[in-house]
Amino acid sequence: MIELYYWTTPNGHKITIFLEEVGLQYTIIPVNIGAGEQFKPEFLKISPNNRIPAIVDHEPADGGAPISVFESGAILLYLAEKTGQLIPQDLRNRTKVLEWLFWQMAGLGPMAGQNHHFSAYAPEKIEYAINRYVNETGRLYAVLNKQLADREFVAGDYSIADIAAYPWIVGYERQSQNLEDFPHIKRWFETIKARPATIRAYEKAEALKTQALDPDKSRDLLFNQSAKTIQP
Repeated sequence: MIELYYWTTPNGHKITIFLEEVGLQYTIIPVNIGAGEQFKPEFLKISPNNRIPAIVDHEPADGGAPISVFESGAILLYLAEKTGQLIPQDLRNRTKVLEWLFWQMAGLGPMAGQNHHFSAYAPEKIEYAINRYVNETGRLYAVLNKQLADREFVAGDYSIADIAAYPWIVGYERQSQNLEDFPHIKRWFETIKARPATIRAYEKAEALKTQALDPDKSRDLLFNQSAKTIQP
C-alpha cells in the first residue's frame, strides 16, 4: 500500500498518473497547501521541504520498515524501480528517460512555476519578470517540441519522462503558450490526455476541490516563505 500525500498541483498529478497507469494500490491523504496543511509536523516528518507530493511505501522491496520519499521526480523514479514499469531496464534507454526526467525537474517545472507566479499571483506586474519566464517557458516548449518531432513519446516508449512533463503542459494557456506553435507537443499532449489513467488521475483531483479559501492568506502561505519559516 502506498500512502500519497497529495494536492491538486502539476507535481501532485505526476504521481496519481503513474499510480493509475501501473495499478498500484494507494490511498490519497490530502494536504491542502492553500490552508497551510503542508506545515503540520506529521507531514514535515516525511517531506522536510514542506512541499507535496510525498509518499510512504508500507511494502518496500527490501521487506523492511516503511519508506518515505519526497520530491516528485524521486517518487517517480522510486515507484518505477519498485514496479519495473515505465522505465527501461537497458542502460541506454534508461539514461535517456532519466535525462528528460531531470530536464523537467530542473527546467520546465521551475520555469513554468515562475511564469505562473509573476503572471497570475504576484501583487504587482513586473514586465521584465513576466517576459523573462514566458520566454524561457517558450524556449523549453521548443526543446520538447523538437525532441518529439520524430518519436511518439519523449524518450521512446511511454515513461516517467512523459508523466513528469505532461502536467506542466496542461497549463499552457496560463503560461502564455499556444500549442498550435508546437505541433509535436500538441499531438503528444492529446495522446496522453486521452489515456484512461490520465483521465482517472484528473478525476481524483476534481473530487478534492474544496470551498474557496482566503486568497490573501493562501498567497502568504504559498509565496511568502523564507529561512525563518524553517528555522525558529
